[in-house]
Amino acid sequence: MCRIVIAAEVGVYAEGLGLGLANHELDVAGTATDAVETMRLVREHGPDVLLIDMGMPAGLSVLRVITAEHPTVRVLALAIEETEDMVIACAEAGVAGFVPRDARVAEVASIARDAALGRAECSPRIAARLLHRVAVLAASRPEEPAPGDALTRREAEILSLIDDGRSNKQIALELCIEVATVKNHVHNILSKLQVSRRSEAAARVRSSRAEPLRA
Repeated sequence: MCRIVIAAEVGVYAEGLGLGLANHELDVAGTATDAVETMRLVREHGPDVLLIDMGMPAGLSVLRVITAEHPTVRVLALAIEETEDMVIACAEAGVAGFVPRDARVAEVASIARDAALGRAECSPRIAARLLHRVAVLAASRPEEPAPGDALTRREAEILSLIDDGRSNKQIALELCIEVATVKNHVHNILSKLQVSRRSEAAARVRSSRAEPLRA
């Protein structure tokens, strides 16, 4: 049976929700109306799920502490203010799911059971905010350089000659440098492109520069 602790600022609300969830075969270990009592109940009972009303003072702080100190406890955020900042703050704090304000007791019980099994739950509005933040982060992430972009001018020149099938000796003669110098450049090229063979280095750069096929 799923064991749950309920934290909400209004005691009557917490107790009423607890009675309702007990009627849906959840083991309600206790209810709390402040951060200190919430922490005590979690430490004492080790619940599967903590259902916390995010309108409770220090609710977000409690969420962070619980997820850090008790990683096996799934924390559900109840009645969250569905702003992007608050949704992201809860997600970053490790919340296991969100319970909408208009959820019925049976729905809360179902969400709690899913959370205990590791399944996340959130409304379409919250999902949209999470996806939007992911998109923003992806757009702001610097693009990874294409293979060859990190090469020096000399290395790129040598790689072009490798692609033409030239040996180290032929490259040295053409560029008027020592064979040992060519070998050093080749070693750096392979290291930068993270390949082990000259042919792989040339092929990788060729493929990165190839234009996509057009219909």
